[in-house]
Amino acid sequence: METESPTACSLRADRARRVASVLRRQVLEGAFGTGVLPDERALIAEFAVSRNTVREALALLRDEGLVERRRGVGTVVVGRAYEHPLGELAGLAEVLQHHGSVVNQVREARRVRAPQAVARRLGLGERGEAVYLERLRSLDGVPLSLDATYLLPEIGEPLLALERGVLEHQDVFQLIGTVAGAALGGAEVSVQAVTADAATCAVLGLPEGGAVLAVERLTSLADGRPADLEFIHLRGDRLVLRARVGAPDGHGAAAAGRDPARGRRP
Repeated sequence: METESPTACSLRADRARRVASVLRRQVLEGAFGTGVLPDERALIAEFAVSRNTVREALALLRDEGLVERRRGVGTVVVGRAYEHPLGELAGLAEVLQHHGSVVNQVREARRVRAPQAVARRLGLGERGEAVYLERLRSLDGVPLSLDATYLLPEIGEPLLALERGVLEHQDVFQLIGTVAGAALGGAEVSVQAVTADAATCAVLGLPEGGAVLAVERLTSLADGRPADLEFIHLRGDRLVLRARVGAPDGHGAAAAGRDPARGRRP
């Protein structure tokens, strides 16, 4: 009985990864309107790969919880991700309002002594206080993110006076404008992929060792003062962060036609 060489297995794994990358994007974008992926023969022809490669690619998507095999039906989509634009100061409820009902379970809402790192970012004193909000965000009952938010006292105190139902159905950005009467300016955002701790996995309904996108966002008011520091854990299998970026100076359309050796037009 012949066995594949390690090199052949490695090459097939690489091809399967590339096929899975294309299919993953199609699944996440809802490209398969019926919810059923093309059959194996169609995928073999489309990607010009072997049956084993296609099966390995589909196995990768199954492991991610995006598809499953159903007897008599084929490979069907069972999970999808939703886009969250990085370039907009928009909350999850605003972004996903057309996809279903977004509910924020309020886990904590109180005034706290700000940790030193938070106090520095928000411009508070060494023993300064902040308003702390922790909310579990879900779409149609499926957990999407766990948000820990520190707010300046003058911004957060009006939010603490609200009924829990308001905090459960509106984004903090909306409340800052309507309740606290403060206009937002911009934000600094950083994103890191991390393995979630056991407690976070339990809250978000992830398997042990599940991946999350750890987002840190410092939002400032229109006058430039920092007002809101958030630490957000997004389910990596349910949310996709998207941004549109431009070419840096010297690499865009303005540089077209220049002599690369001299940096000017010929």
